[in-house]
Amino acid sequence: MNGTDLATLEVALAEVAAGTRIAYLGPEVSARSGGPAPATRAELCRRLEAEVRVPRRASGDLWAVAQYIESRKFRATLDAMVRRAFAPAPGAEGAEGTGPRANPLHDWLARLRPPMVVDTWYDDGLLTAFERAGAGWGLVQGVSRAGGWTEAYTRAYGAGGAEVAAPDPDWQTLLYKPQGLARPGSSFLISDSDYVEVLTEIDIQTPIPEEVRRRRTGRPFLFLGCRFDDQLLRIYARQITKRSGAGHVALLPGPLSRMEARFIAELGIRRLDLGLDAVTGRLTAPAG
Repeated sequence: MNGTDLATLEVALAEVAAGTRIAYLGPEVSARSGGPAPATRAELCRRLEAEVRVPRRASGDLWAVAQYIESRKFRATLDAMVRRAFAPAPGAEGAEGTGPRANPLHDWLARLRPPMVVDTWYDDGLLTAFERAGAGWGLVQGVSRAGGWTEAYTRAYGAGGAEVAAPDPDWQTLLYKPQGLARPGSSFLISDSDYVEVLTEIDIQTPIPEEVRRRRTGRPFLFLGCRFDDQLLRIYARQITKRSGAGHVALLPGPLSRMEARFIAELGIRRLDLGLDAVTGRLTAPAG
């Protein structure tokens, strides 16, 4: 391992612990929970395609596969399929959530209670960790406008699960899941049509709640378990980090795609050629 990269990682983790840097989590972080939930876009796509045969032109593209299912089988069918994919195994420990085992990164963040955590996967592992840790936090999640949801782009919930009118500035931690949550009773964005209205407004920040914008101000991000090999995910990352602090850091092991390299150069991200194993052994910062 590169010693300079490891030193940079140490500093970035300490800044997350101090509340001066925001953790931005991708599906690879959720994979650390183990359990049956899909841990990549490709795996979720395969599960959907195992239930519904899709045209070759859509195969392998999660957003297009979801759009096909929504168009041909109705939204309720798509929602049920995605929720089944993220449901816990029958009889699994922690059956109230999709992550039956402890996740060192989720548990670390729940102990720290930083001002904000961005979680871009559909599972509820991070919420489960915070629920075990107690009150003092809240959730903002993106919602689909399909299936009877309101015209709002997001909904907010207190730690007890009750919906609130808006994120509370007094929450010690705001959990922001911009693409939603696959828990029963929640909503998520997954089909092309889900993203159409959001993407037309996201450049002017309308879908991003004011409290999220306030908490990111002056704070750079630490990207963990993310790849930027998909245009939609690059758009979200670009807009969520807009007007935040300078000096983003991302763990991106292995070769970068051409678009990933362009993206990290555009945002001024310091790329560390490290995997998540480099993080889990270093989560020794005390709770704030």
